[in-house]
Amino acid sequence: MALPPAFLDELRARTPLHGLIGRKARLVRNGRQWKGCCPFHNEKSPSFYVYDDHFHCFGCGAHGDAITFLMRAEGASFPEAVERLAAEAGMQVPKPTPQAAARERRARDLHEVLAAAAAAYQRRLAQPDGRAARDYLLRRGLTEATIARFGLGWSGEGRGALAAELKPEGIEPAQLVAAGLMKPCDPERPEAGLVDMFFGRVMFPIRDRRGRIISFGGRILGDGQPKYVNGPETELFQKRRGLYGLDLAREAAFRGATVLVVEGYMDVIALHQAGFGGAVAPLGTALTAEQLGLLWQLTPEPVLCFDGDAAGARAAARAAEVALPLLAPDRSLKLATLSGGEDPDTLLRKEGPRAFEAVLEAAKPLSVALYDLLSGGRPRATPEQRAALRGQLEAAARLIPDRVLSGEYRRVLLDRFFEEQRRPVSGGARRSPADRRGNAMAPPPGLQRRPIDPAGIRLERARNLLAILLRHPALLPEVEESLMALDLPAGPCEALRQAMLGWLQEAELLDSEALAGHLAQNDMEDAHAWAIRASGLCAAAHPTAQPKEALDGWWHFFGLLRGEAELIEDRTEAQRLLVERNDPAAQQRLIRLSEALAALRGGESDAAAEDSSLGGAPAGVPMGSEAARDDTIG
Repeated sequence: MALPPAFLDELRARTPLHGLIGRKARLVRNGRQWKGCCPFHNEKSPSFYVYDDHFHCFGCGAHGDAITFLMRAEGASFPEAVERLAAEAGMQVPKPTPQAAARERRARDLHEVLAAAAAAYQRRLAQPDGRAARDYLLRRGLTEATIARFGLGWSGEGRGALAAELKPEGIEPAQLVAAGLMKPCDPERPEAGLVDMFFGRVMFPIRDRRGRIISFGGRILGDGQPKYVNGPETELFQKRRGLYGLDLAREAAFRGATVLVVEGYMDVIALHQAGFGGAVAPLGTALTAEQLGLLWQLTPEPVLCFDGDAAGARAAARAAEVALPLLAPDRSLKLATLSGGEDPDTLLRKEGPRAFEAVLEAAKPLSVALYDLLSGGRPRATPEQRAALRGQLEAAARLIPDRVLSGEYRRVLLDRFFEEQRRPVSGGARRSPADRRGNAMAPPPGLQRRPIDPAGIRLERARNLLAILLRHPALLPEVEESLMALDLPAGPCEALRQAMLGWLQEAELLDSEALAGHLAQNDMEDAHAWAIRASGLCAAAHPTAQPKEALDGWWHFFGLLRGEAELIEDRTEAQRLLVERNDPAAQQRLIRLSEALAALRGGESDAAAEDSSLGGAPAGVPMGSEAARDDTIG
């Protein structure tokens, strides 16, 4: 017996294809997909591409999904491949029962019933009875080609007309009820008969990700209520598990289109017609976790576009609340807001596609938009009110399960919170320091600031980083790759790095005395003595520092020397290596790089460098200090 299509679709969705194939072939990121040498034929230039839901080799033509890959790569049968993937995904393979077979037959039948109903609705739209509906769609700016592409139709006014029209095709009223197209006039009186679910409405076919019709939405003409009605839940249709326009957006995302979520069916259609082929909409519900999962299968950072009114703000807040527990380093969101009460459809008709492009360009990352959502309209005049907001910001960050990402969000949110407290008073001038009576205090007369020496500061940071390794060379294997990537000042710093990396390749014991002896043999006693001299040396470089303290200190100075842009690149590469290798070392490097980047962005690095000490020796060198200028060789 064939397995239910819904089960196979969910199994494919739960299987990260690049992770599965990455066990057999080395893959690297290439835009939104992965690339590597084909595991099915010998090639030197990569022509094998892995997408979210399928793979394709442009060399030998191999193509398929996760199930196909296991069958080709390991010679597994279809049932064996399904069993293995289901076990990894935590799913139970449905047993071949008569009931399951009956459900499968009904599903096939329901797809055919819905396709026949869609054809009937489209025929009606072209008839005199559908003239008002057709005029409505044309007034909304839709072209004939768009109307046909989305399969829009007209339900007709007569009750029972659909059943009569489809009866010659062998479709019975009971099938129309099962498909969500008819319902009992009175559920408590079966003898009262059936009535059409939709009448007097423009019809919008709702399709699954494979393009099969699973239900309909209907919009009433005129001012009646409810304006939109969706079909009821059926064996094929669950509102929270689908998105309107998903099949077309999936194709557009494959071609590089921005995936965006809007609120209405007409918004989706208008956006597709204007060239924004990645648009989708929820099916009459607030955005659900299942729908977010569908979006992340298309892109790691979809854009949620909400109307610029109070309802749009509430929808954005609900979406953020649903998304936070699902976020990961490779799954996030952007939020775009329309102003002036506009929606995408009206904006496009008034100002054209360029105006909507500007909306997308102004979309904010979730970390930025979240602060606006949580703080908007909240009073912050008293300590209690500010404490309440801070607590809410921290609680939001804690909802994110990934520890590193949660820490990043907490830092970003609190940075903005504290920045607001430091904003200038009216007139743009900051408050002067005040005495106990609240009177402004003038700076002491004759106070002079020493000029900042960036080169000297960088040299001292490099000296501290190298001194930690000279005193704790056991750290070298863990930080070797990152040490090689650093741009160190020329002279003793560069010479010490090369000497330590060369020694690491042949050393039998990673001991500070052995390293000192190696440096002495290579005439580097002066460089060694300069690096470990006590003046301006951090606590992590002290011989008595614990291994964790030394390692934390090393990554601290690495972050200061590497810089934000380079750290972002390092972290991206570390994420790729973690996927590829999936070993503790790769995971630890990703964590360390994320922490270094978070500290650098949060402004903690400089503060820690100046404040941390052991026995009075500062951890780093304060800006413009004497040590930064004078503590050099020669």
